[in-house]
Amino acid sequence: MIRNKNITGLLIFVVVIILINILAAKYFTRLDLTEDKRYSLSSAAKDIVDDVESPVIIDVFLEGSFPSEFRRLKEETKQMLEEFAAYNTNINFNFIDPLAEGDDANAVAEEFYKLGMTPARLNVQENGKNSETIIFPWAIANFEDKTVKIPLLKNQIGASDEERVSSSVQQLEYVLTDGLNKLIYPRTKKIAVMRGNGELPDARIADFIKAIQEYYFLAPFTLDSVANNPQKTLEDLKSYDLVIEAKPVIPYSEKEKYVLDQYLMNGGKLLWMAEMTNMENDSLFNERGAALALPRDLNLGDYFFSYGLRINSELVNDLYSAPIILASGSGNETRFNPYPWYYSPLTSSMSTHPIVNNIEAVKFNYANPIDLLKNDLQKTVLLSSSPKTKLEGTPLQIGLDIIGSKPQMESYTAGEQPLAVLLEGSFKSVYSNRVKPFETTHLDNSLNTKMVVISDGDVVKNELQQGKPLELGFERYTGMTYGNKEFLLNTVNYLLDDSGLVDIRTKEISLAFLNREKVAAEREMWQMVTIIVPLILLALFGLAFHYFRKRSYIR
Repeated sequence: MIRNKNITGLLIFVVVIILINILAAKYFTRLDLTEDKRYSLSSAAKDIVDDVESPVIIDVFLEGSFPSEFRRLKEETKQMLEEFAAYNTNINFNFIDPLAEGDDANAVAEEFYKLGMTPARLNVQENGKNSETIIFPWAIANFEDKTVKIPLLKNQIGASDEERVSSSVQQLEYVLTDGLNKLIYPRTKKIAVMRGNGELPDARIADFIKAIQEYYFLAPFTLDSVANNPQKTLEDLKSYDLVIEAKPVIPYSEKEKYVLDQYLMNGGKLLWMAEMTNMENDSLFNERGAALALPRDLNLGDYFFSYGLRINSELVNDLYSAPIILASGSGNETRFNPYPWYYSPLTSSMSTHPIVNNIEAVKFNYANPIDLLKNDLQKTVLLSSSPKTKLEGTPLQIGLDIIGSKPQMESYTAGEQPLAVLLEGSFKSVYSNRVKPFETTHLDNSLNTKMVVISDGDVVKNELQQGKPLELGFERYTGMTYGNKEFLLNTVNYLLDDSGLVDIRTKEISLAFLNREKVAAEREMWQMVTIIVPLILLALFGLAFHYFRKRSYIR
């Protein structure tokens, strides 16, 4: 009887276990007990992860011996990928040590450079000694015949390792989801890169174009035909989802402005990078070492005014700025030295808007202040100059002789000046209640749409080395990388995003790191504690065990 009961109980236990496993395979839940919900995927990320229908293999090059801060980045990356894999078993990942075979670190770093994945060189402080190490904070995602590179470590000017890692961890969900997004979704939206009004040449915007080509179709578009057939020009432009104007220098005719206006009224989106002054650093490299900054008239004053803003023909002089690089010496003795240059504002933002949240400082050159005017549009200042700003009217003589002169602090009282503004809502036509430049089906008010206006064309301009474009935002003589590329890519994604991907950027994660100074000061004490305390506890346990065992035998 007892035996039958035991067999029945065992069978019931086995059946329950099998049912639990079947249910667990079909339904599962994961609990995120972190305060900031860092391991809870956003709805946009889940949608993209769910759409992965074939195996994706992600190789992560964060294996090896790292300083403690970067071990944290490795663990956070692993946790996030485990979360992705839990939602979709088609996602697989491996951690790889690029130096596992004992190869020379510099040789491996060179190979990563060639693949477009810049390694990070770290100064490591350990036991009071400084040393340099190389890490490879990158991942490569492979899906069918496509490959995407995923950067895992953010560059931040002047930031400590803890700050860089904290910033990088905040972006992990975004960069990994973004990588999947580029792999699995075909491009559908179209961008018109405007030509014909003296915009920057292809070589100067090559890196930016290369970056957005991973998401969208691009094509050059000119307004030249507007003089003969403006209606057809407008209809052709309507087939594009976004228009990019990168530093035009030739004034717009009324017909061209009307085409752009009615494109916007029909729900199109625009990214303007336009400046109202004519000044370049190259103009300074002459015998006098000086040039005249002049106002530039693009015939766009009424255009922007109707939409609620005005780009002034003044120059922003900002104490928080990027340096100008000047050469000294000749031949093999040539040296490139940085000097303060207050006409290159370094702009950042405390805003949590997804375009600018957690990005590196963006470098401007000879930027103009933007006035915001009252209307019904929602306006968001994305980037502005620092509080230590002054405005200088044009015409203005600018010379290299100002280098080394001490700025007059009392004159920097203009405060923060908007340099990049997002406008959203229903726009009112520039040509409302005005004579129309040509006959078309006129719209007075737009559908809900968006426009971003940036008061500097050089923000999108990459440098050239031996005729080849460098990465946008990279300064080859100082090794600094500014946030221009990330800012503009986020801007385009935000203007065209229909998956909510950019919203992932607003996620805030707080990491706690060890205090290095405190660790160094209390190192020996904690070493003694970790060695002696366990021995003391073990001795006390042995004495107690011996005592109670002896008492039990006495009884």
